[in-house]
Amino acid sequence: MDTTRQRALLHDEKHFAHALARAGAGAVIFAFPLLMTMEMWELGFYMDRFRLALFMLITMPVLFGLSYFSGFEETFCWQDDLVDALTAFGVGFLVSAVLLYVFGIIAADQPMTEIVGKIALQSVPASIGAMLARKQLGEGDDPDEEQRKRSSYPGELFLMAAGALFVGFNVAPTEEMVLISYKMTPWHAILLAVLSVALLHVFVYRVGFAGQESRGKATFLHVFMRFTVAGYGIALLVSLYLLWTFERTGGLSMMELVTAMVVLGFPAALGAATARLIV
Repeated sequence: MDTTRQRALLHDEKHFAHALARAGAGAVIFAFPLLMTMEMWELGFYMDRFRLALFMLITMPVLFGLSYFSGFEETFCWQDDLVDALTAFGVGFLVSAVLLYVFGIIAADQPMTEIVGKIALQSVPASIGAMLARKQLGEGDDPDEEQRKRSSYPGELFLMAAGALFVGFNVAPTEEMVLISYKMTPWHAILLAVLSVALLHVFVYRVGFAGQESRGKATFLHVFMRFTVAGYGIALLVSLYLLWTFERTGGLSMMELVTAMVVLGFPAALGAATARLIV
């Protein structure tokens, strides 16, 4: 092997090692609030295994899509995105296992199903943090290339869904989501829904955040219906799925369920609105 080839391989190995280290840092930074949350420990113990397995299964295509838009290293084909998704999940799983052990949440004398459940649940936010490490902690993509990737309507909707999932996941496991919904009247729910839609639109088009969209020549109504209303609908669907996954929907009447969706839909909508900052 010639010297030039050796140097190229060494550079690639160092670059990948650097990307892995940054992914590990992202996993720790973005996951530690949930790693130190009692509800997450309990959910990992008693959560329905089918719902947990389904949640893990859904996480993989989310990671795959995030790799395309903002992976922890630059990718050039779908195979690269798949490898990055699997790597990010592995990093998230490992970081979760180490920190839960250090915190004394898992121990060798616990049942294996309990240990795996706690680690698996925590690995979701950790793996998303690992995937977003390049955008949040590194150099990010070339602005022109990034804009090209995000320009399609399906791409915009995916980013909203990813942002809603990322932010909503941080509060969905807590009892406060259901408690707040119990304290609210229908009028409170309507006001919160209106506020969520208004903030989603303002954050995306008005306040000058990084990645803010431009309306161009489109009318307000066109943009409002195509992006803002669609984004809030996505936030509500993500909220419903998270509530179901964390078993917060059992025993609720239809009105209570809708109110709980609106409550969780508030942070989820903010996540959808600020997806360009997060992702």
